Amino acid sequence: MNIFERLDADIPLNEDEKLLLDSVRSLAQDEIMPRAEHYDKTGEFPWENVKAINNLGLNAMFIPEQYGGAQLSYTAYLACVREIAKACASTGIIWATNFHAIKPVIDFGSEEQKARLLPRIAEGGLAALAITEPNAGSDATGMRTRFTPEGDEIVIDGGKTFITNGDVADLYVLFGKWSEIDDPKQAISVVVLEKGTPGLSVVRTEDKMGHRGSSTATISFDNCRVPRANLLCKPGDGLKILFSSLNKSRPSVAAHALGIARAAFEDGVAYINERKQSGKKIIEFQGIQFMLADMATDLAMCESFLWRLARLVDGGGSDFGIDASMLKMRASDLAMRITTDVVQFFGGYGYCSDFRVERLMRDAKITQIWEGTNQVHRQLIGRSFLTK
Repeated sequence: MNIFERLDADIPLNEDEKLLLDSVRSLAQDEIMPRAEHYDKTGEFPWENVKAINNLGLNAMFIPEQYGGAQLSYTAYLACVREIAKACASTGIIWATNFHAIKPVIDFGSEEQKARLLPRIAEGGLAALAITEPNAGSDATGMRTRFTPEGDEIVIDGGKTFITNGDVADLYVLFGKWSEIDDPKQAISVVVLEKGTPGLSVVRTEDKMGHRGSSTATISFDNCRVPRANLLCKPGDGLKILFSSLNKSRPSVAAHALGIARAAFEDGVAYINERKQSGKKIIEFQGIQFMLADMATDLAMCESFLWRLARLVDGGGSDFGIDASMLKMRASDLAMRITTDVVQFFGGYGYCSDFRVERLMRDAKITQIWEGTNQVHRQLIGRSFLTK
């Protein structure tokens, strides 16, 4: 048993969660992974993979039972994210975005909102988290999407870009600014927008380097009207909701990146044990062994930190924002480095699409950018040591 098999065996899951994870691994290997190349090449949305995930009832694992779910631990959710992303990064982020988007409703929604909205996701609906705008990326206070109260309705005008699931979502958890609050931070608020709302339109979907099966959309809002009952908490509570949401989604992005990294690592190990040069297996060359040792050590430490943070969240911890930034930053940097080095293992073959390491390298890059660029995370981490 190698170090990664031991780490996987030690993931703190109960028996039901272990059985589910085994089912997810089988699904990933038997159904999701064989279709990954097709969706990457065509850019088609992987509806067959989404259907397979829904047949397993995976959305239910992060929805409380009273709203139609069968909620399991955050650790179990992260383990499933990693396995799906390892098989197909596009499918992994589509499913993980359901969690990222709906968690604010779970944590901050009223009983009426949760009873009305959460069953739709538990039953297999798709969700989108709409924050980013052309002039408001890492600095959310620059967003211009406007919420104007009119009696029992809220009128939404503006637009969002780079929205995962943006053209296919059933529910949008949308951040914007309350028109009656002048302060740019205090004005940020959150509403839930439902598919088919008049005035909601998809402007375009992006043609991307990686994650090509996952749709990334620019959407616009022109006099969209939603019930006041779709406002999460109070006007101006958006930053509180945003920070809480990101602290849960950043470890999820780390698990996603580690799935990509693990796939590349395993492909690389298999290849250098088979490929020969000068009458020797490639793995027998000292230079290759040094590269492999660095990859394996950093990957093992990063995965250990993932499960440590998962235990902290499951134990009720709340002060883990810097931990989440550290993990997201290191896991995504590592995914990019491992995929790049494994392409090097494959030589010219790694540069061709005949082997999936070429795709994995392209898929890894975005993990350094979304959920806060790694430059922003380095700033957050460094600033946390500033003494007053």
